[in-house]
Amino acid sequence: MNIQGQAALVTGGGSGLGEATARELARLGAKVAVLDLNMANAERVANDIGGVAVHCNVSDADSMAQAIQTAAAAHGPARILMQIAGIGTAKRVVGKDGKAAPLDDFAKVIHVNLIGTYNAARLFAEACAQLDPMEDGARGVMVFTASVAAFDGQVGQQAYSASKAGVVGMTLPMARDLAQHGIRVCTIAPGLFKTPLLASLPEPVQQSLAASIPFPARLGKPSEFAELACHIVHNDHLNGEVIRLDGALRMAPR
Repeated sequence: MNIQGQAALVTGGGSGLGEATARELARLGAKVAVLDLNMANAERVANDIGGVAVHCNVSDADSMAQAIQTAAAAHGPARILMQIAGIGTAKRVVGKDGKAAPLDDFAKVIHVNLIGTYNAARLFAEACAQLDPMEDGARGVMVFTASVAAFDGQVGQQAYSASKAGVVGMTLPMARDLAQHGIRVCTIAPGLFKTPLLASLPEPVQQSLAASIPFPARLGKPSEFAELACHIVHNDHLNGEVIRLDGALRMAPR
């Protein structure tokens, strides 16, 4: 799919990997709606790229539906969804106090990362399926965000790993499900990237994390994630696939 002139939705577009992806889509000529809970961040990015900022909670059905409608009113129906919004926590199953981790903490991560991804996907697909087909019957493309933690999660990452493994697990069946509508689905599983969260860590900690990556021995650049996400849009034969973007990293237990 040619990105030029297409309307695109980027959840979590106000910072980190989402911001980089929103900027790359705009550079390639897309009309970008920056969806985020943090409106200050969303507006900052949208103003920079000539897009539109939209308040959105991906895990809330009404909020996501309204965000899609608001974006469509500004740019027309979207054919591209970059689902990047998510949260991460680390908590041992049994803490140092000998007590089990609160169930609500696990449920919250699953609700945002997995249910939120499905919610965004189902509502985008509903709208996209109604559009006229383009070349080869294509109507749209969705790119999800998982993590290498889906495959080799570390101590304390039960909730995060489970949520991202769920995203990985639904990629192929959703691609098969939506093939009849001409909507492709792929997922990127990033490793250690220099997002605002990691950039806030002390420099020695960042260097230690970078040294664990075989090659290149540095943290990933958000722009590299964005370039891959946009390549997936361009390459019409990429469908139902999960791509690790990690410099050959395999996470240690801790």
